[in-house]
Amino acid sequence: MAKKSTIYLLAAVALSAGSTLAYLNDVPAYANRAQASEDASTAAPIPPPPQVPVAEVVTRVIAPSSEFTGVVAATKTVELRPRIGGTIESVSVPEGGLVERGQLLFQIDPRPFQVALQNAKAQLQRAEVLLSQAKSDLDRSKRLVPNGTISSKSYDDASARTQEREAQVLEARAAVSAAELDLSYSRVTAPIAGRVDRVLVTEGNLVTGASGGAATLLTTIVSADPVHVYFDIDEATYLSFLGGSRPETAGRNGATFPVAVGLATETGYPHSGTLDFLGNRIDRSTGTIRARAVLGNPEGRLTPGLYARVVLAVGAPQETVLIDDQAVGTDQGRRYVLVLGADDKAEYRPVELGAMNDGLRTVASGLKPGETIIIKGLVRPGMQVTPNRIAMAPDQRSGAGGANADTQEARR
Repeated sequence: MAKKSTIYLLAAVALSAGSTLAYLNDVPAYANRAQASEDASTAAPIPPPPQVPVAEVVTRVIAPSSEFTGVVAATKTVELRPRIGGTIESVSVPEGGLVERGQLLFQIDPRPFQVALQNAKAQLQRAEVLLSQAKSDLDRSKRLVPNGTISSKSYDDASARTQEREAQVLEARAAVSAAELDLSYSRVTAPIAGRVDRVLVTEGNLVTGASGGAATLLTTIVSADPVHVYFDIDEATYLSFLGGSRPETAGRNGATFPVAVGLATETGYPHSGTLDFLGNRIDRSTGTIRARAVLGNPEGRLTPGLYARVVLAVGAPQETVLIDDQAVGTDQGRRYVLVLGADDKAEYRPVELGAMNDGLRTVASGLKPGETIIIKGLVRPGMQVTPNRIAMAPDQRSGAGGANADTQEARR
């Protein structure tokens, strides 16, 4: 029994010693595995630079311009009022539609004016008969005065009576003309061509006619083509460019300045016109001067009262750099772009921007023709990128992304 116990004890000691050796031998193995893991992470491949869209700046010969905010106004506005009083017999106003000059809009009951015209014609006929009789008496007096049959006073009376009858005829003719005019005024027509507003007085209503503002307002009409656009020009632009270009005489011999106009929902400035008016003084409260442009409106899209974006050319045409607005960033109120530099690294470049031109932003300074800029992407100055070349104009990029990617290496 004691012998068996001794054997078990020796076996246990041997097993314990083996475990201790195994543990001690494993320590280097763990260290080797950690070192191997560190070496493997150090040798992992570096991720490639981010791919970003880039485009070469566009260069065009355009005139420098300034952008202003304006409002569309009609060149002519009419408040349609009757010249005579009466009852509205019929209304033929195409509310909200276009009318031609002379088109009948309201018909006032003409019967009272027809009666007045007939009466005036009767008075004219009576005056003409009396004049004929006076002329006969005057001729008779002329023959009788030389032989003393009648006195010279009788002849003078006949002559004065004839002149009086002539004046009465002229008066009667004027009354006929006035009656005819009143009758014509019973037809209220459009004095100008344009767009008519809603009807303010309907059939059966009695309206008042007068030459002043007391007459009943029937509707309003505004001209549609051409239209005016009013806007305010800053003092600096006026002094540097427009001040010396005013017409010196009533013949308006001043220079003509092209103007481009765009509405709030339009891209760019599709409407073109010319500057035709400058105010006679600077408004000291705003430091601006009122200006007006005139432009055609054949389709009638430019409705009076609309907000308008106005671009006025303020210089001779010159080579200008244009870029997409997406490429412009802001750094503490300063505008900048990222230029693709050597080794495809992004370079910070401050820029001064101008007005829009065919969907692109003009650059007054900061960029040169031929330079390539980063359009968009999470890129910092100095970061290396993988350029994906695209067109600068947004409307030219459809379907070009794949082709640009395929030919990227050939272009670099």
